Amino acid sequence: MKSKILSLEDLAAASAEARAAGRRVAHCHGVFDLLHIGHIRHFQKARAMGDMLVVTLTSDRYVNKGPHRPSFNENLRAEALASLDCVDCVAINRRPTAVEAIRLIRPQFYVKGSDYRRAKDDITGGIRREKAAVRAAGGRLAFTDDIVFSSSSLLNQRLPLFPPAVHEYLNGFRRRLGLRAALQPLQAAADLKVLVIGEAIIDEYVYCEAIGKSSKEPTLVVRQLERESFAGGALAVANHVAGLGAKVRLVTFLGAQNSRLGFIKGKLRPNVKPRFLYRADAPTIVKRRYVEQYHFSKLLEIYEINDALMDERDGRALRAVLQRELPLYDVVIVVDYGHGMLDDKTIQLICRKARYLTVNAQSNAGNIGYHTIDRYPRADLACLTEAEMRMEARDRRGDLRRLVPAFSRRTGFRRLLVTRGKSGCLAYDRREGFVEVPAFAGQVQDRIGAGDAFLSVAALCDRLGAPLEISSLVGNAAGARAVATIGNRDFLEKAALVKHLESLLK
Repeated sequence: MKSKILSLEDLAAASAEARAAGRRVAHCHGVFDLLHIGHIRHFQKARAMGDMLVVTLTSDRYVNKGPHRPSFNENLRAEALASLDCVDCVAINRRPTAVEAIRLIRPQFYVKGSDYRRAKDDITGGIRREKAAVRAAGGRLAFTDDIVFSSSSLLNQRLPLFPPAVHEYLNGFRRRLGLRAALQPLQAAADLKVLVIGEAIIDEYVYCEAIGKSSKEPTLVVRQLERESFAGGALAVANHVAGLGAKVRLVTFLGAQNSRLGFIKGKLRPNVKPRFLYRADAPTIVKRRYVEQYHFSKLLEIYEINDALMDERDGRALRAVLQRELPLYDVVIVVDYGHGMLDDKTIQLICRKARYLTVNAQSNAGNIGYHTIDRYPRADLACLTEAEMRMEARDRRGDLRRLVPAFSRRTGFRRLLVTRGKSGCLAYDRREGFVEVPAFAGQVQDRIGAGDAFLSVAALCDRLGAPLEISSLVGNAAGARAVATIGNRDFLEKAALVKHLESLLK
């Protein structure tokens, strides 16, 4: 059985040898996370089309069904496929798509299941690229028709990966609203024009190895190994929103000193159109974290920042830009990190001119206790963490369901999303009441950027009229993707988020 499992290059050589001998090669590709009767019948029919059936499977790294998948690692999945008599060879495809494998294998038949017949239903666009690749290789795309099962659905119902309470919630959501309702706002996101306002932040990770304690001082000594920089703050939010297909305008300040303009431009997605202003008395904000690499423990954080309020000249320049820009956009997302960019005059202007306004005023080490969201006299949707809500209420341990309505009455914010880390999200609407949605994160690598990912998705869903429960659920899925990666190494992609939701809700 294991002799059937080859490298992709060796499988391509075996395919070439078969073709040279006049044998027809059929090729199937997929994740095959839970091998079931639908797969087996598909392989049998694909084998009948040719004289040799080769199967490539997506490596763990590129399984695009959320951070809780695959359920079975690539070696186990390959072994399961190789155990089938109708399969001649198996290889793990270590490229992101099947296109590379098709080009190497050059099959006469590239065979997909009947659920791929309608190419327009494939949001990833993969089937169209695969069809072009197999035609270029001299083969053709073929389909099998038989019983269809969903591995995601079988896993969700028979081998749930989440705790019982989360599993029960997802089953209830499927019955009440379903997958289509969750996907609907994402499908419409490309119609939106979005203005993102906030501080540009570069998150820098300096990876270290702990050496020991200094011989003369009670000081931890580390050896610096390497460093990695990410586009964070409003840059990250703009990229997340752009990844959902929306047209994005970003208004932000960079520092006239050490602006890091080249790095920032290189990190922004093509559908983000930036309007950079420059603060004469400051650098572009850098938040540098020293990280012990083996355990990924953050040891120390250093800010490069001037967090005093900007002078009036810079404030006037910002307001002049916003005066023109604000009325042009369907959604305005303010990510206020409290580092001096947004003064009271600017906030008043935003609240007057924005057609639809989502606000997050983040509490962090540089502003804790001094920066609160109630500086904003208006928000169509306010997003804050539980700790920020408790700080607003000056109540560390009180019942959150009592604190939130009181805060809503005091501020006039009708719709609120309160993120609660591993406890998920508590959503509140003055008319609809409360909705609670659990977290969907599996292994947490890094919490930096999770709130920005949540905010980016929830703002668009809410603007498109989605119920708060859907905005919260899709936001939590985005947050789960964010905590599964380091910093803002990856940004949201619409297709990947859709696949994640499908794996949760099928």
